[in-house]
Amino acid sequence: MAAKAPGSKAAKVTAPRLSPVTLADLREDSAPDFQRSERYDGVRYSRATADGLELSGADFAECEFQGVSFNDTQLRGATFRDCILSELYAPVFRAARSTWRDVQLNNPRLGSAELYESGWQTVRVDGGKLDFLNLRGSKLTDVLISDCIINELDLGSASGTRVALKNCTIGTLDLTGARLKDFDIRGTDFRTISGLGSLAGVVIDDYQLSLLAPLLAGHLGVVVL
Repeated sequence: MAAKAPGSKAAKVTAPRLSPVTLADLREDSAPDFQRSERYDGVRYSRATADGLELSGADFAECEFQGVSFNDTQLRGATFRDCILSELYAPVFRAARSTWRDVQLNNPRLGSAELYESGWQTVRVDGGKLDFLNLRGSKLTDVLISDCIINELDLGSASGTRVALKNCTIGTLDLTGARLKDFDIRGTDFRTISGLGSLAGVVIDDYQLSLLAPLLAGHLGVVVL
């Protein structure tokens, strides 16, 4: 990536297009009986447990989850639309090929989050800690992840448009084979990035450029003496 020449005009970066998720007139369900492939509308779940359930294909619309545990729950192909999930908990979170649209995740606590080949559209993640976030092969559009600690973020072969990582701490970021546009990681700390050949479309700041310089030199075979 070339540094900007003095006096040059800064490139325009399009931020994620997000609007707040607003929920009203929700009915409370303190003991939900979740079932595979069922649809759930307009419900608030507080401190419920769905650990180990088979919920593939479940459809949640205009629902709020407060402190719900989904540990080792099978959510393959599930859909979350117009939902707020606060303090989501799962040492093992299984939601491959799931769909997330107009969703807000507040302070999640996830260990291994298997979300590969998923679709994220208009999604905000605020705070929380994730040991491993696997979004390999996923499609991300209008996504903001802020103030989040992620030990390993796998975006290999993913596509991302108008995605921003703000004030996050990331150990390993894998972009191998990713296709990115307006992918803004300014202000985020990372230890290492793999997939340097897929950095086109990534927006960084001057400090991050200094961190990337030795990695880029090694990738290009440049010898610095």
